[in-house]
Amino acid sequence: MSVTSASRMSGDSQEAPEALPSPDRSAWASLRPLVLRLHFYAGVLVAPFLLVAAATGFLYAFSFQAEKIVYAHELRVPVGKSELPISEQVAAARAAHPEGAISAVRPSPEDGATTRVLLSGVKGVDPDHTLAVFVNPYTGEVRGALEQYGATGALPLRTWIDDLHRDLHLGEPGRLYSELAASWLWVIAGGGLVLWFGRRRAQRTVRGTTGRRRTLTVHGSVGVWAAAGLFFLSATGLTWSAYAGANIDDLRTALGQTTPTVTADVAAGGEHAEHGGGTAGGTQGTTGTGIGLDAVLKAARAEGLSNPVEIVPPVDASSAYVVKQIQRSWPEKQDSVAVDPATGKVTDTLRFDDYPLLAKLTRWGIDAHTGVLFGIVNQLALAALAFCLILLIVWGYRMWWQRGRGSAFGRPLPRGAWQHVPPYVLVPLVAAIAVLGYFVPLLGIPLAAFLAVDIVLGEIAYRRGKRVYTPAA
Repeated sequence: MSVTSASRMSGDSQEAPEALPSPDRSAWASLRPLVLRLHFYAGVLVAPFLLVAAATGFLYAFSFQAEKIVYAHELRVPVGKSELPISEQVAAARAAHPEGAISAVRPSPEDGATTRVLLSGVKGVDPDHTLAVFVNPYTGEVRGALEQYGATGALPLRTWIDDLHRDLHLGEPGRLYSELAASWLWVIAGGGLVLWFGRRRAQRTVRGTTGRRRTLTVHGSVGVWAAAGLFFLSATGLTWSAYAGANIDDLRTALGQTTPTVTADVAAGGEHAEHGGGTAGGTQGTTGTGIGLDAVLKAARAEGLSNPVEIVPPVDASSAYVVKQIQRSWPEKQDSVAVDPATGKVTDTLRFDDYPLLAKLTRWGIDAHTGVLFGIVNQLALAALAFCLILLIVWGYRMWWQRGRGSAFGRPLPRGAWQHVPPYVLVPLVAAIAVLGYFVPLLGIPLAAFLAVDIVLGEIAYRRGKRVYTPAA
C-alpha cells in the first residue's frame, strides 16, 4: 500500500493536540494512530524512491518483448535442414571476432534461433559483460555481435533498462535507492493493509463517496488487491540488494541453504562443492581443449540436459568443461554436469531437484521478480503491479493534498501516540523492529533518523509553545 491512507491528518495551520485513544480502549484502537503515523511518514518520504522503482520496473517488464523486436536480425534466422557442428559455429565466430577469450557457448536453443558465442576480455566491452557473437547454426553466417549481461542473456536495451531500475546508472551508490524502496515497500503495504481492514465495512465502499474519502477508498481497495504482489516484490528485491542481501546470504550459509554448483575440478569430481569453475568461464578458457565441444555436448545430452544449455570451457589444465541448463521459465531447467576434457567422461552431476529448499525458493523468487519464470504472463503481472504502485502513490499524495486547506498539504497525527499502546504490544513491537532494522539496515537507519528528527522537532515546538509536549511517536 503506498503513500498514505492518512484519514486522521489534521488540517490546522499548527499541530492541534487531537484526542488520542484513552487507556481503556482496545489494543488496536491504541495502536492504530501509531500505525497511521508510520504509514503516513514512510509513504511521504519513501514514495519518490518507490515511484522511480515502479516506473523503471514497468519499463523492464516490457523489455523482453522489445528486445526480440529490436534485435530480431541477431536472434532469429530462417530454419534450415540441419545444424552445423558446434565446433564449426564457434570457428566461424572466432574468424569474425578473434579478440578476447571464449567464456561460454550457448547452442541454438530452438529451431530458427541463433547460437551465441560469448567472448570475455574484449576491448571496449564492460568487464562485467561479454561480447555475444550470433551465428546462424545452419550456415555458419555471423549475424552480428552485441554486449550481453547476466545469466538471462540480456542484450543492450534490456541491460540499460535493468541498470536504470537497479541503480539509476550510478553504480554501487545508486543501488541504495532500490534497496531503500524494497526495504520500506513491505512496511508501507503492511501498514496500509492493517489500516484498511481496521476500518468499518461501511467506510470501505466507493459508492456514494466524494472527495478525499473516495480517493482513500479507491486507494485502499487497489492496495488490498496489490498487497500480496507488493510483499513479494519487496522480499525478492531484498535478496540481491547490497546490505540486506548480504545478510540474507549469511543466513542461508549458516542454515546450509546456499546454491550448490557442480565441481569443475577434474581431480575432485564427484562431490558437489562451491568452485569457481562451475559458475563462469575464465578468460583463459578455450574450446580447443581435449575432446572438443561436440563430444562435450553429446556427453551432456546423454545425462538428460536438454535445451537451452550453456557450455563453459575449462579455466585451466585441471578443470573440466561445465555444461549447464539455463532455462529459467517454468518448469526450470537448472541441471549441470562436468565433463573431463581428456576422456569425455562426466565427472560430476548436479540436479536442480537436489538444491536445498531455500536455494530453490530464491531461484524461483528472483526469476519471478525479473519476469522470466512464467514468461509473458509473468511480465504482464509485473507491469500491472508496477502500474498499481504508481497509482497508489499518486492517490496517496492526492489525499494528503485534499486533507489540507486551500493550497496547503494536510498534517499527520500529533506526536505521543506510542504512550497509549499497551506495554504487552509495544515492547515486542519495538524488539521486532530493532531486529528487522539490524538485518535490513536501509529500514532501520532511516527509521532511527526519522525518530531523532521527530524528537528534535517536537522539542522545538514545545519550547516555542506551539503545542502541549508529548514524546515523539
